[in-house]
Amino acid sequence: MFGLEALDLARIQFAFTISFHIIFPAITIGLASYLAVLEGLWLKTGNTVYRDLYHFWSKIFAVNFGMGVVSGLVMAYQFGTNWSAFSDFAGAVTGPLLTYEVLTAFFLEAGFLGVMLFGWNRVGPGLHFFSTVMVAIGTLISTFWILASNSWMHTPQGYEIIDGRVIPVDWFAVVFNPSFPYRLAHMATAAFLATAFFVGASAAWHLLRGRDNPAIRKMLSMAVWMALLVAPVQAFIGDLHGLNTLKYQPAKIAAIEGHWENVGDEPTPLILFGWPDMQREETRFKVEIPALGSLILTHSLDKQVPALKEFPPEDRANSTIVFWTFRIMVAMGLMMILVGLWGTWLRRGGRLFQSRPFLHLAVWMGPSGILAILAGWYTTEIGRQPWIIHGLMRTADASSGHSATQMGVTLALFVVVYFVLFGAGIGYMLRLVRKGPKIDEGKGTSEGGPGQPRTPARPLSAAEEGLEDGETDSLPERN
Repeated sequence: MFGLEALDLARIQFAFTISFHIIFPAITIGLASYLAVLEGLWLKTGNTVYRDLYHFWSKIFAVNFGMGVVSGLVMAYQFGTNWSAFSDFAGAVTGPLLTYEVLTAFFLEAGFLGVMLFGWNRVGPGLHFFSTVMVAIGTLISTFWILASNSWMHTPQGYEIIDGRVIPVDWFAVVFNPSFPYRLAHMATAAFLATAFFVGASAAWHLLRGRDNPAIRKMLSMAVWMALLVAPVQAFIGDLHGLNTLKYQPAKIAAIEGHWENVGDEPTPLILFGWPDMQREETRFKVEIPALGSLILTHSLDKQVPALKEFPPEDRANSTIVFWTFRIMVAMGLMMILVGLWGTWLRRGGRLFQSRPFLHLAVWMGPSGILAILAGWYTTEIGRQPWIIHGLMRTADASSGHSATQMGVTLALFVVVYFVLFGAGIGYMLRLVRKGPKIDEGKGTSEGGPGQPRTPARPLSAAEEGLEDGETDSLPERN
């Protein structure tokens, strides 16, 4: 297929499915915590704006959660169908870690999700809030176990190889491997930021169309606070993560920087832009700042960053790709910091909700968190190549040995099904966002809807809404 080998198609297939999947857990993690904050603020202040926002975003959370579960199941099967050699070699480590995720996080989420979505008028406010918090904690526990498994593949420890298989000998070392704390913090924070900019973009979109009410303003205000406080923290975590990667995966750093060779004892420059050429072993058209690479990556001016030519060609990641995916991630992060600072400046002048240039920027920044997550994930995973388990197993040795035809046909089917199924789901979520939160005008509680009497016993009924403006008149009020 297009001159690609079966291994290439298997990698593309997994990259495609994980690119869809990672969007939904990221938003799930952020929205679950956001809902817990909204309900907590409502219980504390009695301000109905927080309650109205809770009901609005819980519908979107329900749809997003369902798509995340479905897309995740496909990836679990791929380990056995496409990467059976990897599963046979490392299953004693990765299998239990993913099982712990199901036994702890997924069971916790499933146990309290029904109460959270449908129990608003059926249980007391304390129990309902507790359920929301448990769902939020469950999403973070899920992140913990998945990142533990993936991080171990980057910095494996706590194992022995017996009869050609990895056998865990120290589970604490396996879970808390060297890169795990940094990658966990980086991913969780990225999920919070992605959700904040999603929420902020929806608020800005409504404000630009003249829909100005307390709920919309609260959405934008909370998103700006999140950008101001958390985006700089994410940059700091990223710096720590970079230092850790330099220590344990120096070839990845060299590929990210497009840095081919050091000159004498000179400090390493930072290449801002360029085109790493893997065949010519040089970065063409580069624009660089002397010594800044050493300062950022080693926090000194007398240390050099390892260069790609210090590693055999077969051990080098594709610098052409990771050079740019990393810069896209950093650019998104810098723009997030800019939004936080600009929004705070406008808030001080009382113009946060009226500045159209800022609102337009907030709308365009809506997908920035997802773009940053995808770019960061590509940087991490492609930068690990040619290893599937760094230093232990090469990706070329991990596949199941299917033919290129088989992999090509299944990849084409995945593309069609995913774009139809998840494209419809994403479109439905965006339509819900377009309708905006309903404001309680004191008309009382009516039947139907999430947490109300006679709610259908279907998980996605928590998101049941008319999608066209003309349909809303026939719908019951929801508080």
